[in-house]
Parts: sequence; structure tokens; C-alpha cells
Amino acid sequence: MRLIIAGPTASGKTNLSLKLAEVLKCPIISADSRQCYRYMNIGTGKVTKIEMQKIPHFNISIFDPDEKDTAAAFSKRCRQWEAEVIQKSPHVIYAGGSTLYLEALLRPLDNMPDSSSANLQKLEKLENEKGQDHLLEMLSDADPAYIGKMDGYNRQRIYRALDIWMQTGKPFSSFHTSWQKDIPSDTLVFGINHTRETLFERINNRVDTMIESGLLNEVQEIIDMGFKPDAHALQTVGYREVISYFNREITFDEMVTKIKTNSRRYAKRQLTWFRRWNFLQWLEPDKAVSKICSQLAVNE
Repeated sequence: MRLIIAGPTASGKTNLSLKLAEVLKCPIISADSRQCYRYMNIGTGKVTKIEMQKIPHFNISIFDPDEKDTAAAFSKRCRQWEAEVIQKSPHVIYAGGSTLYLEALLRPLDNMPDSSSANLQKLEKLENEKGQDHLLEMLSDADPAYIGKMDGYNRQRIYRALDIWMQTGKPFSSFHTSWQKDIPSDTLVFGINHTRETLFERINNRVDTMIESGLLNEVQEIIDMGFKPDAHALQTVGYREVISYFNREITFDEMVTKIKTNSRRYAKRQLTWFRRWNFLQWLEPDKAVSKICSQLAVNE
């Protein structure tokens, strides 16, 4: 049985997955689109080495920050990992809030071409020369159905959608026919429920903890390794604001404020997406493990 622990950033997905994995004696696959990158530990809330020694984890620290990953590639890796897991445990836990990665896991995208580096370079040049609004206009003309589902400017998704359109002449949304199907019968999806006020307080506290734990040193070490500040994985909330601070574009206090503000905005986008899932069961944090185990017993 697949057990998916979803939810917005800072909602407590990692802690819940660890508690549940200890009870069920099963491994965890990270469904976070940034925890798969090496060296990015503090800013992604990655599990510790000690925790990984206790409970087997997959999709943690497998790429360098300048490598690119996709939701389709993640889904393919998961099928391979699940084949390994089934031999040792009847269950596997997914924990993460990367919405497109979870969608690809639940309802795999139809076959589509890999990204074109030439197209991505053209789009980056267009964005630099004409701005984000120009790309949004392009996507609005090419794929109004897809852009209508977006909440705010998501650079990676906009590039991917335009790249597919440039390669095939077909809108990105036309490859999503499988999204209309039901989720697999061997899958249960749960979300951690907090009030808006509690969630935002958790986000603010988490950012403070990240700073205190050495986020700035982590970013500096990654750059000192030779990775460029505009590396793919570093275009992430927390990392890009620190880089702006290093570039003297903002003050330290402005950096902290921006990380908190952008994290809250990201959480709002995640919640908007998750509310579309009528199959998601929202859980109260203090009752989550017992509720999931009870639901698991019913389904078995």
C-alpha cells in the first residue's frame, strides 16, 4: 500500500512520516523536488543521517545542484524503488509537498518528449530581454487551459509547458489526459491540517531555525564547490534570497523577511492545489498516526 503524506511547507510531513514508518516498519520516499539534491540540507528540511540510518530513505541527495530533475523522471524512479520495497515491506510512505511530483506519482503524465536545452536557453533569453509577462502571454496563447490552473509565476513549469509546445505544437495540458482518472486503488493520500495562523507561525519559526542552523554557510559552501548561483536547484525559496543577500541586493533583515513571505506564498499555492484533490484525507497532527493506521486496517 502506498501511503502519501502531503501538505504545505512546514506542516510537519517529515516528522509524521518518520513516526509512521517506525510503526509500520517500512521505508520512505521523499516527494520533495529539492531534497533529491546533494548539499542542500538545511534549506530543504532534509532528514538527518541518523534518521536515515534508522529508516531507509529514497530520493535523498542523488543529484548535484546543477542537474535537472523532472516529475516524469521522479515517477519512473519511484516505480523502480517500489519494486525493491515490495520484496521487503507491504507498505511504502511518500512524504513531500511538491505538487507536480505527487501528481505524476498518482496519475502519471502521458508520454511526452524530454526537455530541449536549446528551447530552455531561448526561453531564458526571452525572459531576460522581455520579462516574465512576455512568457506568460506566450503560454496564455499556447495553452490557456494549463495557465488557468497556475497560481502565480512558476518559472520551471512555464518553461516546461512552453518547451513542450515548441517541440510538438501541442499544448502541455493535452498530455494530461490521465489526470482525469481515479488514483490507484492501492494508494491512500493524507494531508496535515493546520489553521492558516498556525501554519504561518510554523513557517516563520522554521525560517528562523534554518538561519540559526547555518543556512547562509550552507549556501556559501555550495557556491565554493563551484556551483553557479543560478544553478537549477538553487532557484528555490531560501536559497535564492540568501544569494541576493550575498550579492548585496538586499539587507540581512530583508533576506529573512523575503524568505518568510515567499515561503508563505508557496504554502498558499500548495494548499490551493491540494484542495482540488477530493481523495485527500485531512488529518489533525496529534491524531495522524492512529488515523492512518486505522484507515490502513480498513483498506486491508
